[in-house]
Amino acid sequence: MNRRRANPGHTVAEVFRRTETRLRRASLHYGHGTHNARDEAAVLILHVLKLASQPLAQHADRRLTPAQTRRLERLVWRRIEARLPAAYLTREAWLGDHRFTVDRRVIVPRSFIAELLRERLAPWVHLRLRRALDLCTGSGCLAVLLADAFPQAKIDASDLSSGALAVARRNIAQYGLQHRVQLIRSDLFAALGRRRYDLIVCNPPYVTDAAMARLPAEYRYEPRRALAGGAGGLDLVHRILQQAPRFLTPTGILVCEIGHNRRALEHAYPRTPFVWPETSAGPDHVFLLERADLPLNRAGSAGGTRAKPDPGRGSRPPRGRLASRG
Repeated sequence: MNRRRANPGHTVAEVFRRTETRLRRASLHYGHGTHNARDEAAVLILHVLKLASQPLAQHADRRLTPAQTRRLERLVWRRIEARLPAAYLTREAWLGDHRFTVDRRVIVPRSFIAELLRERLAPWVHLRLRRALDLCTGSGCLAVLLADAFPQAKIDASDLSSGALAVARRNIAQYGLQHRVQLIRSDLFAALGRRRYDLIVCNPPYVTDAAMARLPAEYRYEPRRALAGGAGGLDLVHRILQQAPRFLTPTGILVCEIGHNRRALEHAYPRTPFVWPETSAGPDHVFLLERADLPLNRAGSAGGTRAKPDPGRGSRPPRGRLASRG
């Protein structure tokens, strides 16, 4: 094993340039909180310096100690040789100003729903909601952001994975939200009994089988069950649409992320007035629906039978009440 070592005493600026070059030449894949070699080099260096919440440029002239240099070298070597996402190397990920603990029991937080929660889902959701659910909570990141956005609300956060819930518990405790956020192990809605919510947010598995087969090595470190959405990517989304009406209040709203599957979803439900708010990825990745606009005539039982598509395929969907708020 031939490891290249930065000389002890180099400045942050020097080490940053060298690290960025090494990462760029390694042809890595990004998308776990960073999108290029420059950002990832900054993340790794700030982690070593224990300055993760500060701009790297403020410390350009600071010199790394020999111990810090060795630690950074180990991280960079593992990032390149093992293709481990930086978030798993540092065991932390950021959504806006919020830091979350992560490990390989959960996918790295990166939901576009987080962007909408920064604006409290305005103009679609009222600030005074009483109870909300983060379905498929994973690391608990959206549950924490829900609690922050709606300080009067009680939050439930559910997931099928006990390992994910253990990670979520750490993040909820980190923000002192144990009294407001309840963790529930559940296969979607199965263990939620008669609970009703003013708001349900969900970032479910939605990667198609074909896309799963082509995933870069970095994504294969994440739990497959948290990514794989079946042949068309919508297996769990069909179940969620079918079952959600039972768990929403009469004026409740479902917010769900579905990746690049908008066309397939609208093809399956041509009469459902999905609302597609703008995110940094465009208006295609997250939909909103009021309870009244959910496809209530889906066939199948609450036990998880796949929903059938709407009749009258190809007709123009009506504009719903929720859409008129946007």
